[in-house]
Amino acid sequence: MSKLKIAIQKSGRLYEESLQLLKDCGIFVNNGKDQLKVSVDNFPMEIMYLRNSDIPQYLEDGVVDIAIVGENLLAEKQKNIQIVEKLGFSKCRVSLAVPKEVETNELSYFQGRKIATSYPNTLKNFLDKNGIESDIHIISGSVEIAPNIGLADGICDIVSSGSTLFKNGLRETVTLLKSEAVLAKTFQMNTEKEAILQKFLFRIQSVLRAKNSKYILMNVPDEKIKDIANVLPVLKSPTVIPLAEKGWSSIHSVIDEERFWEVIDELKENGAQDILIIPIDKMVI
Repeated sequence: MSKLKIAIQKSGRLYEESLQLLKDCGIFVNNGKDQLKVSVDNFPMEIMYLRNSDIPQYLEDGVVDIAIVGENLLAEKQKNIQIVEKLGFSKCRVSLAVPKEVETNELSYFQGRKIATSYPNTLKNFLDKNGIESDIHIISGSVEIAPNIGLADGICDIVSSGSTLFKNGLRETVTLLKSEAVLAKTFQMNTEKEAILQKFLFRIQSVLRAKNSKYILMNVPDEKIKDIANVLPVLKSPTVIPLAEKGWSSIHSVIDEERFWEVIDELKENGAQDILIIPIDKMVI
């Protein structure tokens, strides 16, 4: 039987969260960080630990079938690869930043100026679209130091919390793109591996739905059941269980994490009491 080859960053910010996702999907991996290739016992999958910058090329060439990788890297490498699922972790953005003493946030500041970056393709495409001509200096690491040593007037780099910029006397001005970890695949996958991918993708989507949802229980007067049900749109229909106290029922349902407090306020306004919220491990629909 074929095995689905998945590439994971062998070190860095995506490594731990990628392995946690596999674990949440019921795919258990022995500690193989120091190995280049590890087989999985309970799923037809083989894990390859690769340098982050090499993953897009390996995908395009079909050396690996799928990979967990950042959108920002795929945008920079410009390979013929398909994104099949956004994973919701390792969120960041590729942004322009300037010394904190520079007062303007306008993109025009960079006209004719020097920009240090490790994302030259992303930066050049963005500048070209906006009619800005700048002198791009390619740096493989420690981009934030460039303005301090007189190498550049600003930088283009990934930003998460912004603390690294702050420590180096810089501030963020313009966002080029927003990024998160994604599951990407090669276009050279055969039918058998595609079937395995769909099973894996089903597990991922169940995990992601659970992370974005909460199980909710509440006590409601019977005359308010219809009103409460209209506030709970996630599942087909809420579960209604009569309580020992006449005229009251317990309602069970699921709510979206993004609308959590908004929904809670609506439920209380419509008569819900004793509201309990429980995290969901998996959510299969």
